[in-house]
Amino acid sequence: MRLRKFYIFALIAFQVSWGLAQQEISIDATLKPQTRSLDIVQEVIFTNTSNDSLTEIYFNDWANSFSAKTTPLAERFGENFNRAFQFEKDSNRGRTQIYSVSNSRSLSLEWERGDELDILVVKLDSVLLPGQQYKLKFQYNSRQPDASLTRYGVTRQGDYKLKYWYLTPAVYQDGWQAYSNKNSEDLYQHPTDYRITFNSPRGYFLVSDLDVVSEFESQDMRITALQGDNRMSANLYLERVPTFSSVVTDKFELVTNMDDRKVTGPIKALAIDRILFFMADRLGEYPFDKMVISQADYKTSPVYGLNQLPNFISPFPAGFEYEIEMLKTVSRRYIENTLPIHPRKDHWLIGAIQIHLMMEYVDQFYPDMKVIGNVSDWVVIRWTHLSELEFNDQYPLLYLNMARNNLHQSLVTPKDSLVKFNKNIASDYYAGDGLQYLADYLGKETIDKTVKDFYQQNQFQSVGPDDFQELLESNTELPVNWFFEDYVGKKTTIDFKIKKVKKRGDSLEVRIANLKDNTMPISLYGINRDSVLFKKWIDPIRDTATVMVPREGVRRLVVNYEGIIPEFNQRNNYRRVTSTLNRPVQVRLFQDVEDPRYGQVFVMPVFGYNIYDGLTIGPKLYNKTLLRKGFHYKLEPQYALKSNMLVGSASLQYTDFRNEDNLFAMRYGISGSLFSYNVDLLYRRLSPYMTFAFRPKDLRSNEKQFINLRSVTVARDLDPNVVEVDEPNYSVFNFQYVFSNPNLINYFRGVFDYQLSDRFSKLSTEIEYRKLFLNNRQINLRFFAGVFLFNDTRGQDDFFSFALDRPTDYLFDYNYYGRSEDSGLFSQQLIIAEGGFKSQLEPAFADSWIATVNASANIWKWIFLYGDAGLVHNKGQGTQAVFDTGVRLNLVEDYFELYFPLYSSLGWEPGLGNYDKRIRFIVTLSLRTLFSLFTREWY
Repeated sequence: MRLRKFYIFALIAFQVSWGLAQQEISIDATLKPQTRSLDIVQEVIFTNTSNDSLTEIYFNDWANSFSAKTTPLAERFGENFNRAFQFEKDSNRGRTQIYSVSNSRSLSLEWERGDELDILVVKLDSVLLPGQQYKLKFQYNSRQPDASLTRYGVTRQGDYKLKYWYLTPAVYQDGWQAYSNKNSEDLYQHPTDYRITFNSPRGYFLVSDLDVVSEFESQDMRITALQGDNRMSANLYLERVPTFSSVVTDKFELVTNMDDRKVTGPIKALAIDRILFFMADRLGEYPFDKMVISQADYKTSPVYGLNQLPNFISPFPAGFEYEIEMLKTVSRRYIENTLPIHPRKDHWLIGAIQIHLMMEYVDQFYPDMKVIGNVSDWVVIRWTHLSELEFNDQYPLLYLNMARNNLHQSLVTPKDSLVKFNKNIASDYYAGDGLQYLADYLGKETIDKTVKDFYQQNQFQSVGPDDFQELLESNTELPVNWFFEDYVGKKTTIDFKIKKVKKRGDSLEVRIANLKDNTMPISLYGINRDSVLFKKWIDPIRDTATVMVPREGVRRLVVNYEGIIPEFNQRNNYRRVTSTLNRPVQVRLFQDVEDPRYGQVFVMPVFGYNIYDGLTIGPKLYNKTLLRKGFHYKLEPQYALKSNMLVGSASLQYTDFRNEDNLFAMRYGISGSLFSYNVDLLYRRLSPYMTFAFRPKDLRSNEKQFINLRSVTVARDLDPNVVEVDEPNYSVFNFQYVFSNPNLINYFRGVFDYQLSDRFSKLSTEIEYRKLFLNNRQINLRFFAGVFLFNDTRGQDDFFSFALDRPTDYLFDYNYYGRSEDSGLFSQQLIIAEGGFKSQLEPAFADSWIATVNASANIWKWIFLYGDAGLVHNKGQGTQAVFDTGVRLNLVEDYFELYFPLYSSLGWEPGLGNYDKRIRFIVTLSLRTLFSLFTREWY
């Protein structure tokens, strides 16, 4: 009886407070912890706000995007090399089971799913005319995914973070804006009036942005009635042990479980109060009485830089990290909860406003904060340019990290088409820098007014970049179309240069060139030592512009001196007037951030190791900064402690990044090295090379193609202990074509290789394929075939022959730790190349042709069975067949693996003696190679 009265009261409260939003959703949900799911009865009143007549309505069913390993969400995890989703138990992946769909007369409606599985299409029984409403009723079960996949769902503690747990009507705006979940946090929906009755077992505490109308407990259930008008979402948090706390300010109540044990409660409250007053001042009043900020919200979009620091490191003042983390999360919710901006198509506008506000906040309250905090005061660190960077300098720096690698994307690129680094970091940072650029050009007051007016005038209304541009143009007489057409709309980077300076009496005639395919304004400065004598903005330049500036006291002219514009290359911004050099040379210890004021040379110690030279140590002189440059040089003279010899390497390299068709980059260079290849025996290697790199315009694609051209010249010391020596000096021309498409589910790599020397010529091809099946079984296949077109080295040795299991590496491409070893631990190092065998069989080489197949399949997680089979042909010996089998421990694919041979052409290998010497291993010690393992999902 009490329960019935509660429902009657809740229903009356809902009817009284029913809003006027475009869509209305009422939900009666019951949590079923035993099945990690929700039984839901949902009613939707859909309003046709378009001018078109509709015969069907699309719904976003993103809970069902977890239901299979073939959904767009699953494919996105695979593209990002994230194995968690693929190997998750089916019971821990979410799904939606629809029981019925009916209209207001309880008549069943036809419905279907697309191939994506997370888009639901309901066929209407009558045409829905413009302005009319249609009522639908759904009965379904929504099983929640494990929170380890996306941070939302069911946690290990049995708590629930419910985000995409119910059906939402898609937006009809120039067609249905229905698209799949790709873990990019960009569900698009109109402001909606919510009425929710949530039934959960007693012991769960519910937290939500929505207003609590009433709460009632029966014997074993807690029934909570929630409502909210004009809401963009209805996220719920259910916890067994409450972690959320409330901070009530003069603006609104903030409920959060974001924590920092190093910060006291009063400091947290002061930080939150300051953030909310700043947001109200810069945007306007928040229209709701409550905002919920969760740790999951922050972790989904953290402050990159701060989130990488270990907990025991605190380079910033007490409370600063907590305050900035809270600022980023609050500012995002502030904007997204009130402005219905298309989050997939127009995401850049949300990011621009958010990052602009964050930069303004730091400038106002932390104007002296450095990007590395108090670490900048450390004795060694304070010599670096990094220690001089302000906190806000990180935004252009992280964008330029992508631009210098030719991986930046235009701001109008849909969010689901951005590479991970751009999606999470660079695009928002570049967009925020753009507003700073505009503020410096138009005046800070103009941008502040435009941002505030835009927020206040467009709450709960569909709005986009065109509206922002129209409002901005109304607030200034200066041109701003360049910003939306070139800065936002194009991928081209920004780069200006002072081409010529002429003295004209008491003035200087300055010719400025725009080196990129865009039209943008640029600031020009007159500098005397470290003093700015004047600053002048030049109207948007397409090609070149000539301006007159005062001459008195000017020693150098500089464009973009303060670095406000995120320029691709600031090193060409300086032009001398009276000084000797445009940029003086600076020598620094250790690698540093690029300082455009100087020509930088870095020196740092470098170490190496092989068993012949032992530990090698010496200085490395180079010009590479933390940001990639077009031209790199490196000189590494080293002293070998074991061989007592001077060894080392040197290289010159120039990379020309392109945006023409699929040509991604052209690289030219020359490298040389000098090391020991055996005891007291040195090799000298010199190799000029040229590489053409191709990749699709869609940078999310992992597909890459390379054409490599090089000449490798090697001179080796003769071994006096060997009577019949192999060729000590040789030169090889090498043409190579590589096609690769490495993905978690389907991995493919193909190589065609041609080599020509005065004593031999050979062709080879290598094809490698890996497949991860839906049942989590993996199969690896590799095929290699090689043939000599002519070979004048037969009968001498097999130095240039195809190898069955251990290539001689006469081009010195592989990282052998003991390249000349034929016994001992280092002889067991495995390089999967040429024949790719794991057992050491005879014949070990082929001087005519070879064809091999390598295969492996897992029997349990990272334990594989492998098998190799091949044909080896040597002149005078004919064709011989060989095989081997064994167990492979795939601890980290291609980086750390162990091979245990079982049966081969030799017989049962564990019974042949010295079995420990038959075990092969792959170990990668190169920091650069290991680093790529952790960064491949970002780039």
